Amino acid sequence: MNFTGKTLWITGASSGIGRAVAIEFSLKGCHLILSSRKMEDLEEVAQICKKNGSTTVVVPFDLGDPESIRKAANSVFENEKNIEGLYHFGGISQRSYASETSIDVDRKIFEVNFFGTIELTKKVLPAMIKNGGGQIGVTSSIVGKFGFPYRSSYAATKHALHGFFESLRAENVSNKVLVSMIIPGRIKTNISVNALDKDGNTHNKMDEGQDKGLSAEKTARIIVKQLEKEKKEILVGGSELIMVHIRRFLPRLYYYLSTKVEPL
Repeated sequence: MNFTGKTLWITGASSGIGRAVAIEFSLKGCHLILSSRKMEDLEEVAQICKKNGSTTVVVPFDLGDPESIRKAANSVFENEKNIEGLYHFGGISQRSYASETSIDVDRKIFEVNFFGTIELTKKVLPAMIKNGGGQIGVTSSIVGKFGFPYRSSYAATKHALHGFFESLRAENVSNKVLVSMIIPGRIKTNISVNALDKDGNTHNKMDEGQDKGLSAEKTARIIVKQLEKEKKEILVGGSELIMVHIRRFLPRLYYYLSTKVEPL
């Protein structure tokens, strides 16, 4: 995948991994569509990307609002003939036990992480197919591979994304639509700070493990390099990634460890 001159749409581009990936892409000489809910932060990222030699368009919208997604997609396709890459980094995490979490919070996490992501994909995919293919990058998590305490609905949304996009990949091989599942471990971003608690309030606390995680900038360099290689799964993080392999090859050990790991 050669990104030079390509039109790439990145969600969650105002902060964290999405911001870092947008800036990393901008070094390739792309045309970038930058989205999140935060217009001011997007404008700041856009200025950095322009200095790096890429053109940018800022299209704010809310992944949790279907009408907002539709308006954003309509706005983009009024001006863009083709989207050659769609990269999903928008989302929200969780810090609460399943037994204590309001069903409304569960639904909100699904609306943002799953339904918002697939709705935007469904808006972009037909044009991508019509124009000969493209690449879709979807941010999951290592808890998209296994369950983990304090993350029940968050983990469920990530499992759901794997099921949906692996199916989409299989359906569209002949259409030359590439799908990469991006699977971060502990990355130093504000995802834990902005996570929802059992009542839907902001967790407002940085996880200790995450605070020691890989930087968003280094993460972005790894992700973009792997996207260039068209990798179907992109694992990125530190020693915590071993849990993915333990779950796959040593399930009994995983079942033991998952009850012993501190959720925060």
